[in-house]
Amino acid sequence: MTHKLFWNDPYQTTLETEVTHVAGAEVEVRETIFFAFSGGQESDSGSIGGYPVLEAQKQGVRIVYTLPAEHHLTPGMPVQIRIDGARRYRLMRLHFAAEMVLQLVYQLKPGILRIGAHISADKARVDFASDTSLAPLFAPIEAQALALINSDLPIHTEFSDVAAERRFWRVDGFAQMACGGTHPRSTGEIGPLALKRKNTGKGKERIEVMLLT
Repeated sequence: MTHKLFWNDPYQTTLETEVTHVAGAEVEVRETIFFAFSGGQESDSGSIGGYPVLEAQKQGVRIVYTLPAEHHLTPGMPVQIRIDGARRYRLMRLHFAAEMVLQLVYQLKPGILRIGAHISADKARVDFASDTSLAPLFAPIEAQALALINSDLPIHTEFSDVAAERRFWRVDGFAQMACGGTHPRSTGEIGPLALKRKNTGKGKERIEVMLLT
């Protein structure tokens, strides 16, 4: 099990910890601030013990990091983890922006099915099963999203199941959603956003979410 400190403080960018397991290029650490791809959110970018992390994989409650094969880390060795803080912050903001848009789509079009999502540091996307364009929803979505952002409401994050490491976020008066990603402290941190529609195939609609600042 890897103790995931990115849930306690998603703004932390450096950490002193210890290597617990090494198998060739794969390394595990006791605690981590380095998020591994999950729920559509891309992994962080950074280093462990001065070596760049080439891949981060969530395996149950463990996180396994792939480093260059020539690394010299061994179990018990103290190491520093560093992540790209600016990239993490963009991921956090875009992650919640995408989930905010998702919840607004659910409210405006009950019964619609989400079929995919991806959050990068450049933009986020949410895919839906729909035979009709979602573009007519953009004006009310953007208006309601702006109201939420301007209200600067707290984003609460907690465990729904500690043993299984299942988590959720909640914004009082708006929505609650199961999610194990990283999020900012408040809706106000999202800032202005823009939406773009893409038709990715028969019966599929995609909403892309971009930050304007």
